Amino acid sequence: MYTFKECQDIIEKRLMEIKLPAEPASLYDPIHYVFGSEGKRIRPCLTLMACNLFTDSIEVSINPALAIELFHNFTLLHDDIMDNSELRRGRLTVHKKWNNNVAILSGDAMLIKAYDYLSQSPGSVLADLLSVFNQTALQVCEGQQYDMDFESEMEVTAADYLKMIELKTSVLIAASLKIGAICGKAGKMDSDLLYQFGRNLGIAFQLQDDLLDVYADPNVFGKSGGGDIVANKKTFLLMNALTLASGKTLAILTDWLGKKDFNKDEKIRAVTDIYNSLKINEITESKIVELFSKARLLLDKVSVEKERKKILEQFALQLMKREK
Repeated sequence: MYTFKECQDIIEKRLMEIKLPAEPASLYDPIHYVFGSEGKRIRPCLTLMACNLFTDSIEVSINPALAIELFHNFTLLHDDIMDNSELRRGRLTVHKKWNNNVAILSGDAMLIKAYDYLSQSPGSVLADLLSVFNQTALQVCEGQQYDMDFESEMEVTAADYLKMIELKTSVLIAASLKIGAICGKAGKMDSDLLYQFGRNLGIAFQLQDDLLDVYADPNVFGKSGGGDIVANKKTFLLMNALTLASGKTLAILTDWLGKKDFNKDEKIRAVTDIYNSLKINEITESKIVELFSKARLLLDKVSVEKERKKILEQFALQLMKREK
C-alpha cells in the first residue's frame, strides 16, 4: 500500500512535469507559481489512495488525480478573487501578485488542462469518471453561488451553511475518492461508500477550516486569521452565535456586523470574545467529531480487508488534527 507521503511525491513529480507553453508568460507563469507553493495535494492523493484500496497498480488513477488537482486550484484562483483574499498557502494570491484578469484566465487554463488529463483515462472508465467529475464541477459552482448569495441574505441558518459547504468543499473530496475507486474497478456499493465517507469528512474538514480561521496561528495555518469575521462571512460559527446570543451579547454582535468603518483587529477580538462566551468553538468541535465518526463508520463498511484501509483511516485522523 502507498503511504500518503508516497502519493504526495507522485503527484508533485507529475505536476512539475506538466508542460505549458512559454508564452504568453502572464497566462502560464501564475500556474507555475500556484504549483510551486507547498500545497498538501489532499484531493489527488485521496484519488490514488482510493484506487490503491482495490489494486496495487495505481498508474491508471494518476491522470484523473492530476485533473482533480488542476480543477481544485482553478476554483481557488476564482474564489480568492471573489473573496478578495490576500494570502493562499502563506503567499500572495495570484490576483494580488498579478491582477484579477490574469487570475481569471490562468484559472480557466487550469480548468482546460484538467479536462485534458481526465480525457487520457482508459476508455473503460472514462464515461463514469466524466459523469462524476462534471456533476461535481457543477455542484462546486452551486456551492460558491450559495456562498455569495449568503452575503446579502439576512436569514441564513446553520443548516443552510452546511448544505453550502457540502457543495462548495465536501463534494470534491468525495468525488476524489469515488474517482479513485472507479479507476481501481471497485463495485458501485464500495464506490458510493467511499463517496459518502469523503462527503462527511469534507464537511468536517471545512468546519475545522472555519474554526482555524478564528483560532489558528496564521504562521502555522498559512493565511491571515479572522478574515471571516472581518468580512461578516456567514460561517457555522457565526450562524450558531446569532442563534444563541441574546440581550446585550446579541446587540454587540449585531452592532459589529452592521459597522462599515472599524478597526479590523478590534472587531476580530470582540467577535472572538463573543464566540468564546457562547462556547461556539466547543459546539463546532462537537459537530466535527460527529461527522468524522460517521465517516469512519462508512469506511469500515467498504468491502476490502481492514489492513488495506488502515492508510486511509490514518490519513483521515491526521486531517482532523491540523494545528490551531
